[in-house]
Amino acid sequence: MDVISAINDLIWNPMAYLALGLGLFFTVLTRGIQFRRIPDMIRELGAKKDTPDGNSPLQAVLLTLASRVGVGNIAGVATAIYAGGPGAMFWMVLCALLGSASAYAESTLAQVFKTKIDGEHRGGVPYYVEKGLKAKWLAVILAAMILIGYGFVFPGVQSNNIAQSVNEAFSIPLWASALFVTALLAFVIIGGTKRIVAVAQVFVPFMAAGYIIATIIMLAMNAEQIWPTLQLVFSSAFGVNQVFGGILGAAVAWGVRRAVFSNVAGVGEGTFGAASAAVRHPAKQGLVQAFSIFIDTVVVCNATGIMILISGIYDVADENGTLIFSGANGIEAGPAYTQAAIDTIAPGIGPGFVAVALFFFAFTTLIAFYYIAKTNLVYLFRGRAVIIADWVLKAGMIAITFYGSVESPSLIWAIGDIGYGSIGWVNMICILLLSPIVFKVTRDYDRQRRAGTDLSFNPEALGIKRAHFWMENHTGTIARAESEGLLDDETR
Repeated sequence: MDVISAINDLIWNPMAYLALGLGLFFTVLTRGIQFRRIPDMIRELGAKKDTPDGNSPLQAVLLTLASRVGVGNIAGVATAIYAGGPGAMFWMVLCALLGSASAYAESTLAQVFKTKIDGEHRGGVPYYVEKGLKAKWLAVILAAMILIGYGFVFPGVQSNNIAQSVNEAFSIPLWASALFVTALLAFVIIGGTKRIVAVAQVFVPFMAAGYIIATIIMLAMNAEQIWPTLQLVFSSAFGVNQVFGGILGAAVAWGVRRAVFSNVAGVGEGTFGAASAAVRHPAKQGLVQAFSIFIDTVVVCNATGIMILISGIYDVADENGTLIFSGANGIEAGPAYTQAAIDTIAPGIGPGFVAVALFFFAFTTLIAFYYIAKTNLVYLFRGRAVIIADWVLKAGMIAITFYGSVESPSLIWAIGDIGYGSIGWVNMICILLLSPIVFKVTRDYDRQRRAGTDLSFNPEALGIKRAHFWMENHTGTIARAESEGLLDDETR
């Protein structure tokens, strides 16, 4: 654990500032598109898909939210407060506000360079690395890393937290939870993409709504503590709080680390769901995916942090592990903080409520992880090899889900952090190198919106090469218009 922790610090401490800097860069490059186009984001959530195949924008974002909203929104927030103090919440929200621009950039790139395979829209990190950067070798390495991470490592983090919280709430043995979760997961992933999307459509809105209602009740019951809690967060975030001032660096590092772990803006996780949407312009789905960051971190993560802080049920430790604030009465940092906080609403309901919420959060993440792993598998393999590799993936994912349920939480979290951080470093550098394409697509979208014309995307007109899906689509649209006599010289 000492070695793994040291590796984690080596990866994440500088990456915290890279994530913030990248978000700021894309915010400036796109002129704050995540703020100025909020009406477009909301409108797109209700839009129908533009072609018979692919997912609708809402289906795509729910698939992405299924992966984003997971244990990081409950357990991750608690560990951020423990290691970085209340100020970590400020940096978590700031990272999300800036990181939504990074999410917009990578999701737009995923749309630009997507492809159609067996009637499904597929795309994501390896596709835009290969076509945008012309780096096939790097795309293959990244696809392998993501396939291994999302198929054989990260599911253990989700199942571990399900089992731990259910054991805490209902005294159900870890192995029993492991059997139930793996059996349910097998049923969903063997059903294919349509079943995965259908489950995400039902579970994600339900679980988020219940969690927000609990937060509103908590705020109403502790209204007099709202302003003092906000003061505590801001004073801790900038190191001026007399108790937490000495851990300013930890507040930044852990706030950003848990924000990135939760919403994975810049890590590339959202690119696979984004590419599945059938839209008329890549920027449209980029905007919807940026909005998903607000939901994940600004709403759901913040809800967890508010409940923990306003109830006072938390500990804070310095870098040596020495407690500098104790309010959790020996409770281990993680879901138990949130369980104890909700218990202040009505004694006895906290463990059960959090266990159920965490099950929904984590299980939808598991099924989204399979979709992500499968997309990278399809990129790496062809023909009959895809079928064989897919069954290996399903078996391996079911195995790690069971193993993760009964393994040490600290080990599982640490390994997950290393995986996310490693993929994040490479992807953030790649989307930075592809930023000229993001700029062109954004400018094209803004131009068409100002003109009030029907949105369309012609990559060749923007000087973007190897966007084969859109080139074929654009050519087909012109051919149909000409055959119907709708294309005059001026329009052409």
